[in-house]
Amino acid sequence: MLSNRIAALILLCWPVGAQTPAPAAPAPSPAPAPAPAYVGSETCQPCHEDIYNAFQKSPHKLVDTQKRRGWEGKACESCHGPGGKHAESADKAAIVNPAHLPPAEADRDCLKCHLNQPTHIGRIQSSHAKNEVACTACHSIHRNGPNGLVPRRAAAVNELCASCHTAVWAEFQRPYKHRLPEGAMSCVDCHNPHGSILPASAQSYAANEPGCFRCHGNLRGPFTFEHAPVRLEGCGSCHEPHGSANPRMLARAEVRYLCLECHANLPTAPGPIKNPPALGGVPPAFHDLLSPQFRNCTVCHMKVHGSYVNQDLLR
Repeated sequence: MLSNRIAALILLCWPVGAQTPAPAAPAPSPAPAPAPAYVGSETCQPCHEDIYNAFQKSPHKLVDTQKRRGWEGKACESCHGPGGKHAESADKAAIVNPAHLPPAEADRDCLKCHLNQPTHIGRIQSSHAKNEVACTACHSIHRNGPNGLVPRRAAAVNELCASCHTAVWAEFQRPYKHRLPEGAMSCVDCHNPHGSILPASAQSYAANEPGCFRCHGNLRGPFTFEHAPVRLEGCGSCHEPHGSANPRMLARAEVRYLCLECHANLPTAPGPIKNPPALGGVPPAFHDLLSPQFRNCTVCHMKVHGSYVNQDLLR
């Protein structure tokens, strides 16, 4: 009853013609920020003239001239982002510098154009990418000018690779090695820095064979009688490709020790004994390893890489 009386008094005291106040209007939403402004490569020239002039001789100059790429006249901003704010304030924080980005972001910037190109198709899966080595660690986008984005001379390529791979470069100081220190060949003759189908980013030859056969074609099969390690494990099963203290870059000081790693009294898989054994076998009894004439296996077994005529690789 009391609540009804209070409601009646409110209606009697309410002024005639009064209306319920309208709800407050919502606050206006802030205006969207203007899109970053592109200013073109010529705007960069007055302050970065040395870089601009070197860029005109660079392979990346195509970005500035080919319409199909969508960056005609704006090649600088294709990597560095819109330059409007930077052109007004000259503030380093107002422009993207790929050399200072985390490796994943720098690579993503490069792969906007280079993704799935034939020479870069393995880049995002290579050991360099997994170890967070950015493209800009090896490629000098501005400095080299007409010499390209990476060194081309063998000595310069080796110096660049050796700056990170110091332990590998030390192996080339051994007595028996490939002639890299002399500048006769470079690391990229054997390795693909962007990645490969083979371990250690090794170059491939004739579609999918080890790159060793590019120079050592006389050792390439197929052979009628194969030496199993050559086919299954490759050259690295017997040789140290970067350098060795042993002749012919062998992995052991004496040939017999290398051969006996497989041709020893080792357990074999169950089943009938094959003749010749599939993966090595014990040398015959007359091979008296105490006698010097039997200590160098390759005196008799000359065709250790494979033979066309003899199953024992004698000729």
